Formats: sequence, structure tokens, C-alpha cells
Amino acid sequence: MAIAASIASRLQSRFLPSVLQVINESYMHNVPKDSETHFKVVIVSAEFEGMTLIKRHRAVNTVLKEEMQQIHALSIVARTPKQWESSPEFADSPQCMGGSKR
Repeated sequence: MAIAASIASRLQSRFLPSVLQVINESYMHNVPKDSETHFKVVIVSAEFEGMTLIKRHRAVNTVLKEEMQQIHALSIVARTPKQWESSPEFADSPQCMGGSKR
């Protein structure tokens, strides 16, 4: 199974999200074409009610423990349904600065 599909499947099963986007941002980095190394996850779930942002991120990282061994970077936008309703936007990821080529 492709990494993006595995991420989506695990998050769907664990959090039953009302919104789930798994965005492969690898193309923004200096990696071979069709790589699956850099991802952004946008997830909205009632499971996040009462959790701090860091606890939400930890919960997502725990569920994706196996996938985290295979990827380089994961950006997480984790919101409650109420938060998403009031602000359904999220920031674009910055362009890659080329690692040590800054």
C-alpha cells in the first residue's frame, strides 16, 4: 500500500474524521519524482475535543508510528469540528529551502 493511502486508512480508522486530507508535498522538495517523503495531514475529528494541540499531534504521530519510519516530514493540522466550522482554512506549506543550501 502506498504511504499516503496507509496514512489515510489509519487516521480514518482511529479518529473517524469529518474532514481528512492527506497531501503529498514531496514535489516541493529535492526528491525523486513520485516520492512519498513529505506530507501534510488536515484532520477534523470530535476525538480532539478537550485535547491540547500537542496532544492531538502526539495522537496522530502515535497512530502513524510505522509510516513515520518511512517518511521525512509530517505537517499536521488537527482541529475539532467547531474549530473547523469557524476557520476551515489552513496555511500553505513554505517552499523547500534546499536543506543545507540556505
